[in-house]
Amino acid sequence: MKFVFPPEAPVSIPVVGSDARFAVRRVYCVGRNYAAHAREMGFDPDREPPFFFCKPADSVVPVGYGEALELGYPSQTTNYHYEAELVAVIGKGGADIPLERALKHVWGYAVGLDMTRRDLQMKMREMGRPWEIGKAFDRSAPIGPIHKASDVGHFENGDLWLTVNGETKQQSNVSHLIWSVAETVADLSKFFQLEPGDVIYTGTPEGVGAVKNGDAIKVGVERLGELQVKIV
Repeated sequence: MKFVFPPEAPVSIPVVGSDARFAVRRVYCVGRNYAAHAREMGFDPDREPPFFFCKPADSVVPVGYGEALELGYPSQTTNYHYEAELVAVIGKGGADIPLERALKHVWGYAVGLDMTRRDLQMKMREMGRPWEIGKAFDRSAPIGPIHKASDVGHFENGDLWLTVNGETKQQSNVSHLIWSVAETVADLSKFFQLEPGDVIYTGTPEGVGAVKNGDAIKVGVERLGELQVKIV
């Protein structure tokens, strides 16, 4: 097969304990999936159906353990926010997946950051327009190595935290998700055919905030370790 331009290699994420890598197909994100975060963003956290937005696969930036990713401050924003997240990755495809079987489709988990140009997101929200320029920009989805679910289990609970320059900014537990990982997978599969390689950012707790050049971010999830990012 000939291509007009050579295709890029797929974005891939390292897997703990393996020399094989996880190739990224699609990136889905769950909005306002912690009640306290919904309140701080000005919304009623009643358990309405989850909603989703997407990032391009090449927004994913793998960060190895012991590394500190240098992440450039993006253009067109003066309000660049961190959002700490548990990430689930799909290893078995399906559509209309029953809730009781949803976790059988989850291959593993990782620590993630949903970096956000908050001022642009809010502007688009006020205008009733899509969020892409606030959420789906280049290098907006740093992620740590993937741990197989067969090694670490699934996440009905587990501490999640984020620090900036050593000061705790986000501190919560995965048990506070409004929609659990299983519920998220089952609901998402009603609207999209999930396939191996899909990555799901499951939402962020309260405490989101802005960073500036020189800030050092650490984000972690219990049993999954920490990833480190420096804003440059």
